[in-house]
Amino acid sequence: MEKLQKNNIIYEDNHIIVVNKPVNIPVQEDSSKDIDLLTLIKNYLKVKYNKPGNVYLGLVHRLDRPVGGIMVFAKTSKAASRLSEEARTNKINKTYYAVVHGKINNKGHLEDYLYKDNKTNTSYVVDKTKGKLAILDYELTQYKDNLSLVKINLITGRSHQIRVQFSSRGYPLVGDQRYNKNPIKNVSIALFAKRLEFIHPTKKEHLSFEINLPDRYPFNIF
Repeated sequence: MEKLQKNNIIYEDNHIIVVNKPVNIPVQEDSSKDIDLLTLIKNYLKVKYNKPGNVYLGLVHRLDRPVGGIMVFAKTSKAASRLSEEARTNKINKTYYAVVHGKINNKGHLEDYLYKDNKTNTSYVVDKTKGKLAILDYELTQYKDNLSLVKINLITGRSHQIRVQFSSRGYPLVGDQRYNKNPIKNVSIALFAKRLEFIHPTKKEHLSFEINLPDRYPFNIF
């Protein structure tokens, strides 16, 4: 992807831009040096507003490279500061959908302490003295073909949190090449950021954005 497509732009004003992140594009530059979402959005803004020099864009939160879905970025430093504070205090509400192997309980509240090994980019469930608290709530929405479609309210935002918390309980995500011992080949990870709610950094209005689940396996079997 050389350019950000118009259908990836969900909302934009003078302070923020909300986008649908494509699958398998890093949010910011990584060791692969592949094109990243920050660069794509900056290029889009540079062309749209005919801006000379560098374009400011504040990163507020992240999605793993293989994960698609809704994200918000700040177009001003003031907006970035205020949205980052919302993120830090868990006031940005993020709703994800995932497809996991097995029949999971109808509802659940998961709490763990996670440690991330930066050398391997892998997170682990550890003792509370060694990790950071990770919390999420979920509910089962549909079950079919020994797969569970779950709606997840992410309370904290730890690295690989959803993937680790479910796989550690025997319900790995479909297509997860890192935390699923028997991943389905050539299937993207079944995790999608579907809904995002936050307070606008300058207007102080409550904003809510929601997009459709992707039309691909395994989401499309439900």
